Amino acid sequence: MTTLIIAEAGVNHNGDEKLAYQLVDAAVAAGVDIVKFQTFKAKNLVTQHAQQAQYQQTNTNKEQSQYQLLKQLELTFESHKSVKNYCDQKGIEYLSTAFDSESLRFLVDEMQLKRLKIPSGELTNSPFILEHALTGCDLIVSTGMATLVEIRQALGVIAYGYLHSEKRIPTSQNLSAEDFSQAFASKEGQQLLLDKVVLLHCTTEYPAPFNEVNLNVLDTLDTTFKLTVGYSDHTQGIIIPIAAVAKGAQVIEKHFTLSRALEGPDHQASIEPDELIAMVEAIRVTEKALGSVIKKPSLSELKNRDIVRKSLVAIVPIAKGDVLSQENVGIMRPGNGISPTNYWRVLGKTSKKTFNSGDLIEFDDL
Repeated sequence: MTTLIIAEAGVNHNGDEKLAYQLVDAAVAAGVDIVKFQTFKAKNLVTQHAQQAQYQQTNTNKEQSQYQLLKQLELTFESHKSVKNYCDQKGIEYLSTAFDSESLRFLVDEMQLKRLKIPSGELTNSPFILEHALTGCDLIVSTGMATLVEIRQALGVIAYGYLHSEKRIPTSQNLSAEDFSQAFASKEGQQLLLDKVVLLHCTTEYPAPFNEVNLNVLDTLDTTFKLTVGYSDHTQGIIIPIAAVAKGAQVIEKHFTLSRALEGPDHQASIEPDELIAMVEAIRVTEKALGSVIKKPSLSELKNRDIVRKSLVAIVPIAKGDVLSQENVGIMRPGNGISPTNYWRVLGKTSKKTFNSGDLIEFDDL
């Protein structure tokens, strides 16, 4: 299994297109699969007076509205086009999260993206989720702050949207929870979810406390929904994403920045380029280490097996016709004779030959 690794640039470009290019370069150098940004227009996303989240205020150390903060972090649609073109040139997939309908239409209609990301904060925004599903694009869905009931409801909306994507049903239509529930329960809906949706476990705090990560939820999501499961990480450092891969995450998303010293709300909860490189390398090693579910000797073990295992040996001289007993049969290296598992089977047998002390005992000799 190869883990899909998403380097989340997010808004760590600080609204600077040139900085966005540098983030792409860092993602390419690290060997990730995808570099992800965020596409929004602040005027469509928040009211002029919406307050910042606590982590935003703490990390920016500025008294300002959420609108003022986000306005500074916008990239124009034209800048997003340029960044995507740069990604294409560098051979890395560009991905972006839309936070409003205008931005979603831009990503699908103009940028021609085939894969979209739904952030944790939009999981209960059913009309917006339906808009995503109606595009027919593959979806990566973050589940921070959510309950299993809320995730199931969102998947019902997605299943409904996929089932009706060709008809482009307007989101203003009077739909009910039963419509979404039936879509989720249907065989066709389940298959579409399996084919097109990835669920990401996530703890929505920046940085997220280690004791609130709850990687065991990966098992819960897997057994409950039976979809591809991954992990979006907001902790400090690279340990938790690596642990998530060992736990079974098939997709990893991790915030990164060029420097945690930069001003902005997400830099302090992000890793720097050298850490991103180390994380990717560690994940690839972890994938190799996970290996097979079949317990058998590995190729490298075979050459050591006879050296470190033991065999039945004569611990004193044994004459032809002697009866083998605990007094003359012992267990010592090397392991290319009779296995000690046959110890009791051999006791009481009569020797057909003479053994010197230390000779291996073979079945043909009994």
